[in-house]
Amino acid sequence: MTARSINDVDAGASGDRIGRLARMLASARAAGPGARIAELAADLAPASEDEAYAVQDAILREMNQAAGGWKIGAKSAGGPAQGAPLPARDVHRGAAALAHAAYAKPGLELEVAFVLGRGFRSDDGPQSEAAVREAIASVHAAIEVVASRFTLWPNVDKHWQLADLQNNGALVVGEGVPYDTRFETHFPFVSPSMRFTFDGADIVRAAPANPAGDPRWLPYWLVNHCMARGLDLAPGTVLTCGSYTGMYFPAGAGVARGEIEGLPPVELTLT
Repeated sequence: MTARSINDVDAGASGDRIGRLARMLASARAAGPGARIAELAADLAPASEDEAYAVQDAILREMNQAAGGWKIGAKSAGGPAQGAPLPARDVHRGAAALAHAAYAKPGLELEVAFVLGRGFRSDDGPQSEAAVREAIASVHAAIEVVASRFTLWPNVDKHWQLADLQNNGALVVGEGVPYDTRFETHFPFVSPSMRFTFDGADIVRAAPANPAGDPRWLPYWLVNHCMARGLDLAPGTVLTCGSYTGMYFPAGAGVARGEIEGLPPVELTLT
C-alpha cells in the first residue's frame, strides 16, 4: 500500500467511517470489558484490508500512543501475512501482573518475539530480507493476551478483527538473548521445545508449531508493510510472530509461565 493510496483510503466518506470506527474501538479499549461492542453497524464495516489498516493507525492516534510493538502472523508458511501495531502501554517487559477482569475473555498464547536493534524510516524504501535480519538485536519468549472489543468474537468478520488491532489485549515480553550467528544457526525455529503452564498445569494440547512455519520471514514482511504504508519503526520495537501453542482461556486469576528452550522464561500473573 503506497502513501498515496493511504490518502485515498482516508478520503471522504471512507475517512469518516475510519475515524468513527477508530474512536469506537479506542473508547472500548479505554473502558474495559463492560464496553464491548455488541452491534456491528454495517455502515462502519471496513470495506477492505487497507481500510482496516487505516483504522489501526487512527486507533493509536486516538489513544495518543506510539507503537511499542507489532503482532504478525500467517496461516501458512509463506502465505498471506497480517500485522497490527501494539500500543506502547500494552507492551510489558519482564514479568507482568495484569487484571483478568480487564479483559472480557482473555486468551493466552506463547510466542517467539524479536526486538529491532535499529529503526527504519518510511523513506528508507523497500528492505531486503538480509537487511531486516541484520536489524534484529535479540530474541525473546512472549505471552500474548488476546482480547477482542467485540461481543461476538471470534465470530466476527476478519476485517473487523484486523481493525481491532488483530484482537490484541497485551503482550508480555521475557528477557532476551542476542540474535547472533550462533543463535540463528542452532535455534530450531520451526519446532522449538517449549512448555506453557497455568498455575503449574500444562496448557499445551498438541506438539508446538507455528502455522507460519519458521517465523523469521514475518519481520521482513512487516518492515516492508510499514515502509509501503509510510510508517516508521523505532529501535527497540518488539515484533511478535504468532502462537506455537494455540490459545488457552483461563477462567480466572493465576500465573502463566512460558519456557522455550534456549530463551529465558516469560511469566504473566493474572490477578
